[in-house]
Amino acid sequence: MSDRWNSGIAFAELTDVGMRRANNQDSMVSLPAKTEERFWTRGHLFVVADGMGAHAAGELASQIATEQIAMHYFRNTELKSAEALRSAVSEANTEIHHRGQSNPEFHNMGTTACSLALVPEGALVAHVGDSRVYRLRKGLFEQLTFDHSLVWEMEASGHIDTSIWGKSIPKNVITRSLGPNAEVDIDIEGPFPVEPGDTFLLCSDGLTGLVDDKEIGALIDCLPEDLAARVLVDLANLRGGSDNTTVIVVRVQASTTRGSTKPSKKKVIGGAKNQILPILIGVTLLCAAATVITALMSSWGWMIMTTMLTLICAVATSFQLLRNRTPEPDAPIMMGGKGPYRRYDATPSADLYQKLGATVQALKDASKQNNWMMEWKKVEKYQTRGTQALKADNAKGAIRCQAQAIIETMNQLREQNNRAANETAIEN
Repeated sequence: MSDRWNSGIAFAELTDVGMRRANNQDSMVSLPAKTEERFWTRGHLFVVADGMGAHAAGELASQIATEQIAMHYFRNTELKSAEALRSAVSEANTEIHHRGQSNPEFHNMGTTACSLALVPEGALVAHVGDSRVYRLRKGLFEQLTFDHSLVWEMEASGHIDTSIWGKSIPKNVITRSLGPNAEVDIDIEGPFPVEPGDTFLLCSDGLTGLVDDKEIGALIDCLPEDLAARVLVDLANLRGGSDNTTVIVVRVQASTTRGSTKPSKKKVIGGAKNQILPILIGVTLLCAAATVITALMSSWGWMIMTTMLTLICAVATSFQLLRNRTPEPDAPIMMGGKGPYRRYDATPSADLYQKLGATVQALKDASKQNNWMMEWKKVEKYQTRGTQALKADNAKGAIRCQAQAIIETMNQLREQNNRAANETAIEN
């Protein structure tokens, strides 16, 4: 319908257990505003959490995080969006900690959590742990969150040169998470300006541990949201899939989150203030003129009365001028951290095309070496198109073809794994 409200965004989400894990400890939630009223009060909310703990503890922790953050964020309507987001994450930490303390099986369970709220003021981010939020704009891929990890903390402290010693420091050691402690420090970033065409990515470290930032940015830039989510997960799995991988890709299609006009009482009130001020000025001038006339006529009683009216109107006019200069109650409040923390050139290139192709070739070589029954015609067809696109100086088109080749390669690998599992079941 033509009168149906347009949220101004498109998004895709995907989570995968990976190639080496028995269960998925990641959780996610995507809650776009379904009405204009909901957008103006709380906007669109997206959350990714990566759980930690033995047995099902990590899975439970991440599930509690996504559920509690969403519930409390939308419930705390009396708070500003940034404070509501901070409070929601804090409430999630309290609940996870309580559950961990009350059950020995869940003792010290924890989870990372990164949250993105697209609100009228811009993009707000709440963050604990090493799951990440990125923004892609016009070929520039920016990490909006600071990793609460040992590597990042040591680099920020300046006590160690990570370019020399970075490889010896375990990358999976995090310094902050929801659950283990009753209190937790929560990073709030933003509000960052939002423009049409901006694309945001929320992801767990199952992606960033295996796929480079430049690769991520270029793939998001070249592909629609659903294909971008699919190829990012598949690429991580083709490179070993050592962890669960979760991604949410959000693309801003219209300027809903910036520069639009809120249809609210505030606009009416603002108009009323602008109408009242000229009237007050006019009445003040009339009273002043009446005071002068009564003084000339030596009508002292009337002069005193018009003088008092002039003073009252002057005070009211001054008060109204001050009100007009006062910012609206929900004007954007800059209260974020220091993000973006890292920036990458995500421009598609021939080198990136070849690097992505090397992952496909590695699986081809493994297939021949292990005599896997895999069909490569579709993969080669996509890669042939990609090579032709490169020759025509169409790097973006080439990356799209290589992405399709990666997705098809992963489909072939899944079929091979299913055949192997069926054969093992028959033998047993």
